[in-house]
Amino acid sequence: MALSYKTRRRLSLLVLVVGMPLYVVAAVTVVGLFDRPPFWLELVIYVGLGFLWILPLKPVFIGVGRADPDADKPEGKDDPR
Repeated sequence: MALSYKTRRRLSLLVLVVGMPLYVVAAVTVVGLFDRPPFWLELVIYVGLGFLWILPLKPVFIGVGRADPDADKPEGKDDPR
């Protein structure tokens, strides 16, 4: 079942406002459990974790910044002249 545009917008906002800070805290906590690695390795870990969170959530964010495809066109806007 595909999510509607409105649902994807609300879900993406929830992910960015609530989920992202929780993910950052969890990532820093997990990395902090180990001995501090060299700077370059720590940087690679954080960059990798920065991209990892988007993989399962990519379908939620696709097309959210565009106009609602389900919205009706305003009157008089369908004529390109």
